[in-house]
Amino acid sequence: TPGTTRDSVDSICRYHGRPYRIIDTAGLRKKSRIQYSVEKFSVLRALRSIERSDVTLLLIDCREGITDQDQKIASLIEERGKGVIIIFNKWDLIEEPETTYKKLLAELNWKLPFMTYAEVLTTSGLTRKRVTKVFPLIDRIIEERRKRIPTGELNRLSEEINPHLPSPSGRKRKVLYLTQSGTEPPRFTVFFNNLKGIKPEHKRFIERVIRNRYGFKGTPIKINLRDRSGR
Repeated sequence: TPGTTRDSVDSICRYHGRPYRIIDTAGLRKKSRIQYSVEKFSVLRALRSIERSDVTLLLIDCREGITDQDQKIASLIEERGKGVIIIFNKWDLIEEPETTYKKLLAELNWKLPFMTYAEVLTTSGLTRKRVTKVFPLIDRIIEERRKRIPTGELNRLSEEINPHLPSPSGRKRKVLYLTQSGTEPPRFTVFFNNLKGIKPEHKRFIERVIRNRYGFKGTPIKINLRDRSGR
């Protein structure tokens, strides 16, 4: 019966001999339908499952599109630095798949602009179509999350970044050097001669430059901006 499972359930499945731990969370209902404490508890359990995961599967009903609840869960996945595959399910019910897919991608860019790096997959739980394609995507995302870029290579990106930085009071802001400070998720520290005038859009531009060169598909990356004094 839909809605009767409240606890997150761990199970092990194998694909081509490789084991995967699947954390099947309690179904998240729309906010307007959450009336009892047991439903609120199931939401809390789902959030804890996100924290335990390496890669999350954000399952979206392709007929409904991206709901407010989906947006909130996506934000939590991003904040916790988890890999993500956005799965548009019930694809067997779609009569015009090409048109619908383009519409959903546009909706993804509009409603989840912070998650354009996500892998996207269409599936049918009923017919099992493309369900097994999730496993190669999981493997690829985990590789991306563990990837390390040598500092020497990263520093060459400064030539691409610096022309786009501001020059308040006539003093040019520039990147002195970049380094990767961690993995899972990939983390980078960018040192500037001065941070004054550096805005969020400059940080997003640096992320685009890194992604254009090195990928990191399916995983958020974290960027820490610092000036040369270490502040």
